[in-house]
Amino acid sequence: MSPQRRTALVSVAAAVGLVVLKAVTGLLTGSLGLLSEALHSATDLVAALLTFFAVGVSGRPADPDHPYGHGKAEHLAAMTEAAILVVASLVIAGVALAHLAGVLEPAVDSAPFALVVIGIVIVIDASRTVVSRRAARRYSSAAFSSNALHFGSDLVGSVAVLGGLLLAAAGYPRADSAAALFVAALVLLAAGRLLRRNVDVLMDRAPAAADEAARRAILDLRPPVDLRRLRLRQVAGGHFADVVIRVPPDAAVGQGHAAADAVEAAVQRVLPASDIVVHVEPGDEDAAIRERAHASALAVPQVREVHNVKVIDLDGRTELSLHLKLPGAVPLEEAHEVANEVERAILAAVPELDAVQTHLEPLGETGLGTRPGDVEVERDRVLVNETVREVTGHPPRALRFVHTDEGLVAFLTLGLDGGADLREAHRRASEVEARIRMRRPGIVDVVVHTEP
Repeated sequence: MSPQRRTALVSVAAAVGLVVLKAVTGLLTGSLGLLSEALHSATDLVAALLTFFAVGVSGRPADPDHPYGHGKAEHLAAMTEAAILVVASLVIAGVALAHLAGVLEPAVDSAPFALVVIGIVIVIDASRTVVSRRAARRYSSAAFSSNALHFGSDLVGSVAVLGGLLLAAAGYPRADSAAALFVAALVLLAAGRLLRRNVDVLMDRAPAAADEAARRAILDLRPPVDLRRLRLRQVAGGHFADVVIRVPPDAAVGQGHAAADAVEAAVQRVLPASDIVVHVEPGDEDAAIRERAHASALAVPQVREVHNVKVIDLDGRTELSLHLKLPGAVPLEEAHEVANEVERAILAAVPELDAVQTHLEPLGETGLGTRPGDVEVERDRVLVNETVREVTGHPPRALRFVHTDEGLVAFLTLGLDGGADLREAHRRASEVEARIRMRRPGIVDVVVHTEP
């Protein structure tokens, strides 16, 4: 039997003993607090049995029917436990409220042996909490973690029941019901935490801290790796990561494999219990040609703007077309000479091209902009500030709006970590821009400036 299952079996035995001890004492003394704790311990017994089963199932290796292993069994057990806790707490709360409202008359006998029993219960609850918490840390187990939380709430509830019995002995019989109501509230609170945490795992919600750590580890690799996609999910204390990277199209198989190994090792360093799959894609050769051609065209002094750069494969020939923007007042003869110079520059910088075709366009006329009033754009200002906080963790350093002929334009400045590389800065800026455009279509353009 594995150490995890032995720990779970100890919890089962302890839960059985506590249910019997609390229930018998509660029936003999008429204490609702002790009966509520017996019901609470009954849920502990179910939870411990579920944990015993779940740990055994989740520890099984992956098989053809379960290629990702059986780790989610622990989270299913924790969800079932949470549902049981909700039902038990509502029953306890209903009876306690009936006593406190006078609908039912409490009859509590605070016999000395009841106080001894609750003292023993407190000692057992404390020991179970410590054992489960240590097991949760040692095995990174969601089931043991939920048990530790549950047993901790038992400990607090048992102390409250002890206080209720002492007050009942002093002539305040409804104090026992008040303690029972407090136990019910603790149970509901614990159930809510369990439900939220385990629903996130079962729905494959990306763990934000782990995702950021893995992404940073990959981006910090030297030589750098072109990260295209990272998908992360958490199961039973471990992580599954799907990573897509790009390598130069002329890279050898060994180079691609070495890059994948480096990515896997980087993620393993920050997330030790991880199953990582790295997919290697060849880089876009046409994109490299477009970038070199674009840079060569802009190096010609008269060129103001270059766009629509396209690579075309035609009958074994590689050709390139692009649009050039020059000042509208330039004579056609002079513009044609500029186009010829651009074509010569591109062919010299990109010798694999067989031909270059340019399309001339005039620069757009200068538009007239006006500043809107603060009240007019207050809603837009709030939306932009919230969006930037979501992406960067803090508001923009500067934000202003301008009305143009096309519509409202937002200009904002992001302050980012000075150690981040340009790719990360551009990714953050693009994410901010995309979110603002999606949430507020009325903003026709978003101009994002990044600075350390």
